[in-house]
Amino acid sequence: MSTKRLTHVDSEGRSRMVDVSGKEATRRVARAEAFVEMSPATLKLLRANALPKGNPLETARIAGIQAAKKTSELIPLCHPLPLTHVDVEITVVRDGVRLESTASTKAETGVEMEALTAAAVAALTLYDMCKAVEKGITIGKVRLLEKSGGKSGHWVRKR
Repeated sequence: MSTKRLTHVDSEGRSRMVDVSGKEATRRVARAEAFVEMSPATLKLLRANALPKGNPLETARIAGIQAAKKTSELIPLCHPLPLTHVDVEITVVRDGVRLESTASTKAETGVEMEALTAAAVAALTLYDMCKAVEKGITIGKVRLLEKSGGKSGHWVRKR
C-alpha cells in the first residue's frame, strides 16, 4: 500500500490549494494528447476544408491555446501560471484526429493540467466544428504524455 497522501486534501478531509511558496521556480514542460475519432466521410470533408463552419483545425488549435491560459479558472485548485509557451499540434490520421499539446513555464509548480486542458478543449472544439455533419464523433484518450521539471523530475508515458 502506498504511503503517499493526497496533497489537495487537509488533515480533516477538506479540499485545499497547495502552498508552493517554498518551492523553487524551475522550467517545466508538459505534453498531453487527445484523440477525436470520426467517420471516413467526415475526415474527407475535414481534409478538403469543406465543413460548414470553416476551418475546424485552426479553430481547435486556437481554442486549445486559449484554454491552457484559463486552466486555473476552470480547475478549482490549480495555481495560475505564467505560461511561456503553449502549442497544439494537429495530425489527421486514418480514423480521426490526434491533438498534441505542449505547455511550458518557469514556475513553482507543473503545467500538466494546462497541457491536458489544451488537448481536451481542442478536441471539444473540433467536435463542435464537425457536429453539423456527424453527431457520433468520439473524443477519447485525453492523457499526459510527458512532463519535466520540478522535484519529481522527468516522466514519460510508456505507450
